[in-house]
Amino acid sequence: MSADLPQFISVGKGDSARKIAVRHDERGAPGVLWLSGFKSDMLGTKAEVLCEWTEKQGLTCTRMDYSGHGESSGEFVDGTISKWLEEAVAVFKQFCKGPTVVVGSSMGGWMALLLAKALSEIDREIDGSLTGMVLIAPAPDFTEELMWKHEFTDEIKQEIMEKGRFERPSEYDDSPYVITRALIEDGRKNLLLGEPIITNCETIILQGQKDDAVPWQHALRIVEGMAHDDVVLTLVKDGDHRLSRSEDLDRMIAAVAELAQR
Repeated sequence: MSADLPQFISVGKGDSARKIAVRHDERGAPGVLWLSGFKSDMLGTKAEVLCEWTEKQGLTCTRMDYSGHGESSGEFVDGTISKWLEEAVAVFKQFCKGPTVVVGSSMGGWMALLLAKALSEIDREIDGSLTGMVLIAPAPDFTEELMWKHEFTDEIKQEIMEKGRFERPSEYDDSPYVITRALIEDGRKNLLLGEPIITNCETIILQGQKDDAVPWQHALRIVEGMAHDDVVLTLVKDGDHRLSRSEDLDRMIAAVAELAQR
């Protein structure tokens, strides 16, 4: 099984410094990096199943919690896409030393695409390489395209702008998601769907057609944006947002295995 206890790395400086929890199991190549979703952590079902599979295959596995999530320091309400991306880049640079397949779920899909963009800009500074991505119900640009443009009423938008936050009920947690003005405004600095998405690797997308959080049409926009790279989209007719049923988990593992063998 995976590392019982996480190790911590420091990301950021001064008042913005935070301790990021990482579970890293060094084995063989290629490695697999797991990126969780919004308000999810690295001990979720999909992450655990993926880690168990890598152990059986003798592959390196790396997982992390964004600040304000899971075992990492910080408050969730202080998080932004830019902060969480900075943490993902730091983890990749420190732990992913060889060919790596990145697996991103929901917001983790946005993080994976942003990570690919960031790594292409700092190529000479890293030892690892991104060789493939598996995106599960990926949600790039969700703060703008899904929340601001479609979900939030004018009253909610006004509350966010004037009070700086809105408490959004969660279907997956007893406590609400606090959506901050900083999250929305920072999200606009990280939008991807309005321009070509370049990953320089093969990507497999798994998307449920009964996903009530990320419409399956959102995945089509991602595919259209990735015109320069190989991408395969699998639509699961009865799949929900979590895609955590046994058959969904099998699809995830099959996708990772396919890319790991390239």
